[in-house]
Amino acid sequence: MHAYVKALAQIASRYAPSRMLSFELVHIFKVFQLLNKNKHVSRALLCQELLLGEGSVRTLIKHLKMQDLIYSTNQGTVLTEKGKIFSTSLVQSIPAESEMPQCSIALGKFNYAVLLKQASFAINSGLEQRDASIKVGALGATTLLYKDYKFIMPGIIPSLDRNDDFMEKKEEGSNIAKFLIEILQPKDNDVIIIGSDDNNLRTAEFGAKNAALFTIMNHENHVH
Repeated sequence: MHAYVKALAQIASRYAPSRMLSFELVHIFKVFQLLNKNKHVSRALLCQELLLGEGSVRTLIKHLKMQDLIYSTNQGTVLTEKGKIFSTSLVQSIPAESEMPQCSIALGKFNYAVLLKQASFAINSGLEQRDASIKVGALGATTLLYKDYKFIMPGIIPSLDRNDDFMEKKEEGSNIAKFLIEILQPKDNDVIIIGSDDNNLRTAEFGAKNAALFTIMNHENHVH
């Protein structure tokens, strides 16, 4: 998966040094998610789903066309054969995701959780994931490691001798833990990142996914 996520950085790179881009890796990822579910997607829908203006979406589409990943028809944007292969592999890097209720475990009014498989080794303090979510306008992100059938915060070494279950220390922790396990179905050493925002669920989603993509892209040994 690392190679496909890394390719997003190339797609998002500036071809004209003087022009700043107004879209991030997560916006490109979302385009592929949309195209993976639909045969074609209109430019108006892309603007709506990406929370971007027409000019930004036009530039994003141009970058994808330069990589021969999409083409345009009267119905909208469509994946090329190369794009279909790329898209199928890319979207598997975040195999499960879900909106989640407001709670003390997350940071905002709107919260969105994503799953990263076998990625616990790639997490340090969780601050990197927080910063990656803030970069796309989210309030922040909460990173949870799933080890020995329980959730722990980054930096804590699981121990059989003490209570290190992060969820048990929160008032509604057991209910949220049950929710995350049922919806995302984490396995040992998986990671869940919860993006949060006080104004918009889509921004919370982008925060979580940008943090996940950052995690994958910046760790060469991530499981493919």
